[in-house]
Amino acid sequence: MKEIYNFCAGPAMLPKPVMALAQAEFLNWNHTGCSVMELSHRGPEFMALAAKAEQDLRDILDIPDNYKVLFCHGGGRGQFSAVPQNLLTKTGKADYIVTGSWSKSAVSEAKKYGDIHVLEPVVEIQGEKQVLPSSQWDLSTDADYVHYCPNETVDGIEIFELPDTGEVPLVADMSSTILSRPIDVSKFGLIYAGAQKNIGPSGLTIVIVREDLLGRAMPTVPEIFNYQTLANNDSMFNTPPTYAWYLASLVFSWLKELGGLTAMEARNRNKANRLYDYIEQSDFYTSKIATANRSTMNVPFYLRDESLNTAFLQQAKAAGLLALKGHRSVGGMRASIYNAMPIEGVDALIEFMQLFAEQHHR
Repeated sequence: MKEIYNFCAGPAMLPKPVMALAQAEFLNWNHTGCSVMELSHRGPEFMALAAKAEQDLRDILDIPDNYKVLFCHGGGRGQFSAVPQNLLTKTGKADYIVTGSWSKSAVSEAKKYGDIHVLEPVVEIQGEKQVLPSSQWDLSTDADYVHYCPNETVDGIEIFELPDTGEVPLVADMSSTILSRPIDVSKFGLIYAGAQKNIGPSGLTIVIVREDLLGRAMPTVPEIFNYQTLANNDSMFNTPPTYAWYLASLVFSWLKELGGLTAMEARNRNKANRLYDYIEQSDFYTSKIATANRSTMNVPFYLRDESLNTAFLQQAKAAGLLALKGHRSVGGMRASIYNAMPIEGVDALIEFMQLFAEQHHR
């Protein structure tokens, strides 16, 4: 069977060593005679797995002791609702930085719960989108928090700068960037991330929240979304997505074995640079994102002759390169090259793009 490379934006490919180990342990995990998905989440075997997974994540991200790590249901969209219901409770005001599709969706949900000040710092210069530096953002001084999305999966826009929000807690939707590079967790009030990019399968969401932000929830918040309730119950207020939690624990171990986030950042930057460098020198393909804000994880690109889009996708699939179609809202192509994508996958894509361009150059 030829090698298949899955460029899906999510659920994304998982590391092959993780999948192989999960397959080997599927029917008999940890000599229990059962699959891990069949075990009680409150039993000693799974509780030990959960504790190790949390500690591994704390080690990888260097999470300070005054932060709680929550393993939640509901995906990123669930957190669009949970964040304001937990934090928008002092002044009832929050700043939302809109740089693409997902931060826009977060605004729509947050507006149900309070006064949302929307900032849109994306500008287009000579056909390329870029994000204005945070020093030019008109941030409120009395907001309960500032929310932003460091990496917009759909749009391929990444903010590498860490915004300075002063005493106002910074909240980040890191679904598409978490674990791709080191971050200083202490600079954030809250981080959340859907698992289906760099953590594990869909169905699990990680929340990392500073302890002083707990206990502020609206009285109407559903208990399953109440951060204090989840923290008090070690993320087991109800039955958690145990198999997704298990797979995430394998990914954390894999990351540690590879050398952690410093090593992963170098690996990811190498992949992204190769692809962007090829696009940059090509007169057949183009990028619409300025260099300073080009995502390391999601690389959107366009054929200059878009009448060839269908042929490109069909031939790419035949070559074992899957899920390259861009999001319907922006069109074109998109290669999502998360942690699990090997450099060989990026090289195979570039080789195909070169061949396709040679065959269709006019």
